[in-house]
Amino acid sequence: MGRQYMTSSRRTFLLGAAALGLGACSSASAVGSGPALTPPAGLPDDLRPVPNAAYDAWVAAFRTRAAGQGISAETLSRAFAGTGYLPGVVRRDRNQTEFTRTLEDYLAIAASDERVTKGRAAFARHRNTLAAIEGRYGVAPEIVTAIWGLESYYGERRGDVPVISATSTLAFDGRRGAFFEKQLIAALKILQNGDVSAQNLTGSWAGAMGHTQFIPTSYQAFAVDFGGDGRRDIWSEDPTDALASTAAYLSRNGWTQGRRWGGEVGTIPAGAGSVIQPQAGGPSFVVTSNFGAIKRYNNSDKYAIGVGHLADRIAGAGPLTGRFPPDAAGMTIDDRRALQQRLTARGFDTDGTDGVIGPNSRKAISAYQASIGLPATGEPSMELLRSLN
Repeated sequence: MGRQYMTSSRRTFLLGAAALGLGACSSASAVGSGPALTPPAGLPDDLRPVPNAAYDAWVAAFRTRAAGQGISAETLSRAFAGTGYLPGVVRRDRNQTEFTRTLEDYLAIAASDERVTKGRAAFARHRNTLAAIEGRYGVAPEIVTAIWGLESYYGERRGDVPVISATSTLAFDGRRGAFFEKQLIAALKILQNGDVSAQNLTGSWAGAMGHTQFIPTSYQAFAVDFGGDGRRDIWSEDPTDALASTAAYLSRNGWTQGRRWGGEVGTIPAGAGSVIQPQAGGPSFVVTSNFGAIKRYNNSDKYAIGVGHLADRIAGAGPLTGRFPPDAAGMTIDDRRALQQRLTARGFDTDGTDGVIGPNSRKAISAYQASIGLPATGEPSMELLRSLN
């Protein structure tokens, strides 16, 4: 599918890719002046603030509501300086498609060889910190590491979009205005509390923040200052507070110390939990109450299995032993990997060979089909694979 990554969380909305950028201000006059934020490089054009008089009027009215909830004029001035209306945030929010991957594809991404290797390295680097976090909150360190890996690729993709711009844009847009106004108020309180500077209050296009992608209200409820510097800093290069906050979240949402999340049938004693089979014909899993605690972070069986399986791999376990059935085209994941490998070798780069047929693979398939005089459908098939022999 090409090199993609997942951004998932306990939030009730999809978040999309986190590794974006911040652009210059052009629409902040409604809340007063202040030093403009320095934009990082690489920001997509549609995530740069643009002039919008209606948004400015909304912010002016919001200022009164924010003051009524204890937000100072000074905080508002600092928060909105250099920010503004982001058209790309609205576009992403409105164009979220209901795209469901099979569990096989999901796990191919969630527990890819690269993610496992990086996870083991991250676990080793932070072993002492993770052990101390487990000592306080009782959450297995490999589980915390796995969530970190799924949410931000171990901190590599935390997001650079200003949270004030993102949440105020979505609150103004109105489709889920009440929800995002709550997130905006919470973000302003985070800033007012001094946990982070206005420059560093960044996240995904929908306002999820830091190494483990907390939305502002979840941050308020669960974030902790594990490092002891007086700030609950989930944004910095040091992931300590973010990892501890994730453990605190799970602990307060039903995690039982010493209990496994579950496992593939045959790897955990019978009777330890209930049995589920998320994909027909695929492996079955025994899941415990800790599986439910992970789902409080993101209410998805696939996500919870992804976290659990990645955690097991980080801790040294091997791949699943059960096999998944062929797809609708009659191809196994090994067939799809072979297709990607052969296309790339022929000069039609699929940008990865994980066996997941995503946009990059379909583009490569179409280009190859056109090169040999076939209709450019972008659809994989066994015939196409054989033609590449």
